[in-house]
Amino acid sequence: MDAEHGEFAATWKPRFQAAWRGALDMLFPPQTLDGGPRPLAGGFSAESWSRIHFLDGPVCDGCGTPFEYDTGARCAACLAKPRAFDAARAACLYDETSREPILQLKHADRLDLAPLFARWLSRSAHDLIEGADAIVPVPLHPLRLLRRRYNQAAEIARPLAALSGTTYLPDALVRRRATATQGGKSGSGRRRNVAGAFDVPARRQGQVEGLRILLIDDVLTTGATAEGCARALKAAGAARVDLAVVARVQAAAGLTI
Repeated sequence: MDAEHGEFAATWKPRFQAAWRGALDMLFPPQTLDGGPRPLAGGFSAESWSRIHFLDGPVCDGCGTPFEYDTGARCAACLAKPRAFDAARAACLYDETSREPILQLKHADRLDLAPLFARWLSRSAHDLIEGADAIVPVPLHPLRLLRRRYNQAAEIARPLAALSGTTYLPDALVRRRATATQGGKSGSGRRRNVAGAFDVPARRQGQVEGLRILLIDDVLTTGATAEGCARALKAAGAARVDLAVVARVQAAAGLTI
C-alpha cells in the first residue's frame, strides 16, 4: 500500500472520533486532564498551565536543553559529540504535568491535542520553522501504524505545516524495520534499536534533496530516533535537518514515555 494512502486510511477513523468527541464536549463539558473543572485550551486547568515548564528562555542550539543564562553556545554534550540533526527545539520539559497530555495523544486517541501542540511548536521553534523548506514527521512502522491507527508525530506536523505555510511531506521518510519500543532502553540501546530503521524511498528523494527539513516528534529523550531519521534524510540529499518536539526529557528524569 502506498504510504500516502496508508496514512489516509489510518487517520480517517481517529479524526472522526475526535470530531465526535468535540460535539459531545459541547453538550457535556469535560473535566480537565487532571480531574478539575473549567478546562482551558486542550483540557488544561489554569493550575495545570501554571505547572507546565515551557522552554521560553535560552536553550542549547544543538539539543534544546535549557540554559540558566544566554551563553550563545551549545551545551558540553553537543560540543563533545555533535548530533546528526543540526539543531533542536522543545516546547516544554517532559515531566509529570506534560507527560499526561502527551500520552493521551499518543495512546488514547486525543487527536484534539495535536493542534494545541502544533501551536506550542510554532512558538518554541519559530526560528527553525522560518528556515525550513519542508516539515516531515518521524514515521511509524506500518504494523504499528495499523495497531495505533494514527501517527502522533504526523498529527502534530500536519497542523504545524498549515499554520506556518510550510510544505508538508508526510511520506518522505519511512520506517523500514519494525523496531521494539524505545521505552526503558539506555541511550546505546536506543541507538542500536533504530540503527538502519529509517529510509527515504527512492521515489521521494527528489522531494528532500537540497532542502532544509524540520523533523517533528512528540518527545526527545536521548535523540537516537531523531538522529536515525536525520541520517536517512541527509543520505538522501537533505541540506539540513532540524528537530522540533513537544517536550524533551531531562537527564535522570525517570519518566516512562
